[in-house]
Amino acid sequence: MIRILSMSLLWMVVLLWWLVVATMADDFLYKDRNQPVAARVKDLLGRMTLEEKIGQMVQIEQLASTPDIMRHYFIGSLLSGGGSVPNPHATVVDWVNMVNKFQNGSLSTRLGIPMIYGIDAVHGHNNVINATIFPHNIGLGATRDTDLVKRIGAATAAEVRATGIPYAFAPCIAVCRDPRWGRCYESYGEDTKLVESMTEIILGLQGEIPEGSRLGVPYVAGKDKVAACAKHFVADGGTTHGIDENNTVVNEHDLLSIHMPPYYDSIIKGVSTVMVSYSSLNGLRMHANGDLITGYLKGKLDFKGFVISDWEGIDRITSPPHSNYTYSVLASISAGIDLVMAPNNYVEFINELTSLVKNKFISMDRIDDAVTRILRVKFTMGLFENPLADYSMVNEVGSQAHREIAREAVRKSLVLLKNGKTADDPMLPLPKMSSKVLVAGSHADNLGYQCGGWTIGWQGFSGNENTTGTTILNGIKSAVDPITEITYMENPNTEFIKSNNFSYAIVVVGEHPYTEMFGDSSNLTIADPGPSIITNVCGNVKCVVVIISGRPVVIEPYMSVIDALVAAWLPGTEGQGVADVLFGDHGFTGKLSKTWFKNVDQLPMNIGDPHYDPLFPFGFGLTTKSMTERSISGGIATRPFVLAILVSVFISLSLSRRHIA
Repeated sequence: MIRILSMSLLWMVVLLWWLVVATMADDFLYKDRNQPVAARVKDLLGRMTLEEKIGQMVQIEQLASTPDIMRHYFIGSLLSGGGSVPNPHATVVDWVNMVNKFQNGSLSTRLGIPMIYGIDAVHGHNNVINATIFPHNIGLGATRDTDLVKRIGAATAAEVRATGIPYAFAPCIAVCRDPRWGRCYESYGEDTKLVESMTEIILGLQGEIPEGSRLGVPYVAGKDKVAACAKHFVADGGTTHGIDENNTVVNEHDLLSIHMPPYYDSIIKGVSTVMVSYSSLNGLRMHANGDLITGYLKGKLDFKGFVISDWEGIDRITSPPHSNYTYSVLASISAGIDLVMAPNNYVEFINELTSLVKNKFISMDRIDDAVTRILRVKFTMGLFENPLADYSMVNEVGSQAHREIAREAVRKSLVLLKNGKTADDPMLPLPKMSSKVLVAGSHADNLGYQCGGWTIGWQGFSGNENTTGTTILNGIKSAVDPITEITYMENPNTEFIKSNNFSYAIVVVGEHPYTEMFGDSSNLTIADPGPSIITNVCGNVKCVVVIISGRPVVIEPYMSVIDALVAAWLPGTEGQGVADVLFGDHGFTGKLSKTWFKNVDQLPMNIGDPHYDPLFPFGFGLTTKSMTERSISGGIATRPFVLAILVSVFISLSLSRRHIA
């Protein structure tokens, strides 16, 4: 009997040991990097409570959060909105420490699911002091250079990751059909094929997709890459009268041929996330459009990443916003939105969604689909293996290598619209050696103006104090010969111009910074006193006008007095790139990414329209040769003996003078 009991006890011990070992192994399945992503997701999802799942579906503003909030509500994501920073003078180390502080809150939860931190890095890491600010997308579209935008994506990813952030709300792949829209500069242009080609930036942000990867599945290559976000789904660039967040009226053919194709390309390139637009489509708010979010994006296009709302985007489903929040939560989650930006009212969102699920208005299958997609992205990007950032990449922010890429982008984005009063008498490139040159205009020495919106603050800034870079004026001073006298006066009067006998003038004017609806404009005029500066200066001295703007603006009334005209868009921090081309170190190569209208009464007007009658058509851009190219075409490089003769004569004259002396 004792022997039987002993054997039974032994078997019980063995069984308990096996159960413990099996449970331990099972517990670590989702943490095992060697397991397939699908298996890890399934394992983790099966362990999660409803509270933990709903927490994963929330993204809140870091200013409204604490590590305790992250832990208590199982928050899946944080963000920095425009201008949301650790402190007003935050260093890269401050950013890393802030992100890690919140991440430690997430890691201390029962399952230790890391949060994903997102930020609007739309033209470089634009919220961060001293980061490299690249030209806005409309300028990049003018380059037609897909390799360049891929390198910009890689540089941006490195700078974002350097601050501990693994997720960028970029690129904007809207097709801007009306320049009156305040976000037109966030678009690469009016032509679908052009915007499609620029989705190459996703491969820079996320990394090249491995061969044989399944289409539609998100991919992020490593610790120096970020999850990208194609936005804003869909047709946000086609709203009536270009009014931000307004209604886009479009038939199915135009929707699928104009606005949707860039999303095909983004998904093929492994984009991790898609952000939904504030705008409506044929009267239905996109945040509630299940046919397109679930039916088309997730169904027909087989997108496997997660769909994210815009800032308080679900609130805007109702009018006025937030007037029936229960309905907004129901409509948006049912439509297929997986991660909701509820920057401040996250408790209300969590309570509403929990109630809707418990009362069976929203199924657990819909919740599981959302959380599966969020976890898939987190596992794919290695967030479970490397949830915390270190300081190894801090020198990437604003590095010289990245600034050189930005300067190249500025050069290639400039579009030469006019060069001389006649074709036989070109004004550009400008001579570096002149007695006296006038630089005028409100935008010549203003770093904030040349960067535009989404820079340091949400609406951008004015002046040269908020970050580092080179203004166009300083670029000009560096480019000219030391004997050339540069005089800068923002708004010179006629008497001053006439009395100084300037060789020529460079006038830099344009728009003031703006973002989103604050940039909507029905008149598209240059900011005062820009028009009067143009007429005053160009009416009295030979001049080149450089326009700093996020879109085409009214310029036709001043064309007769302008000798040369350059569209510089919003070039960012590297103003030296403008001088590089003005003075011929590099040639003009940019081509218009947006039709330049004669007057606003023509709008909307895009290439292919029956009423197409532009001042400068889409794709227009004069070219010039660099000094090197001109030298070669002039024959100097092919006749080296000429140089030898000149050198020989010079030496002979020098020796003769010495002998005479």
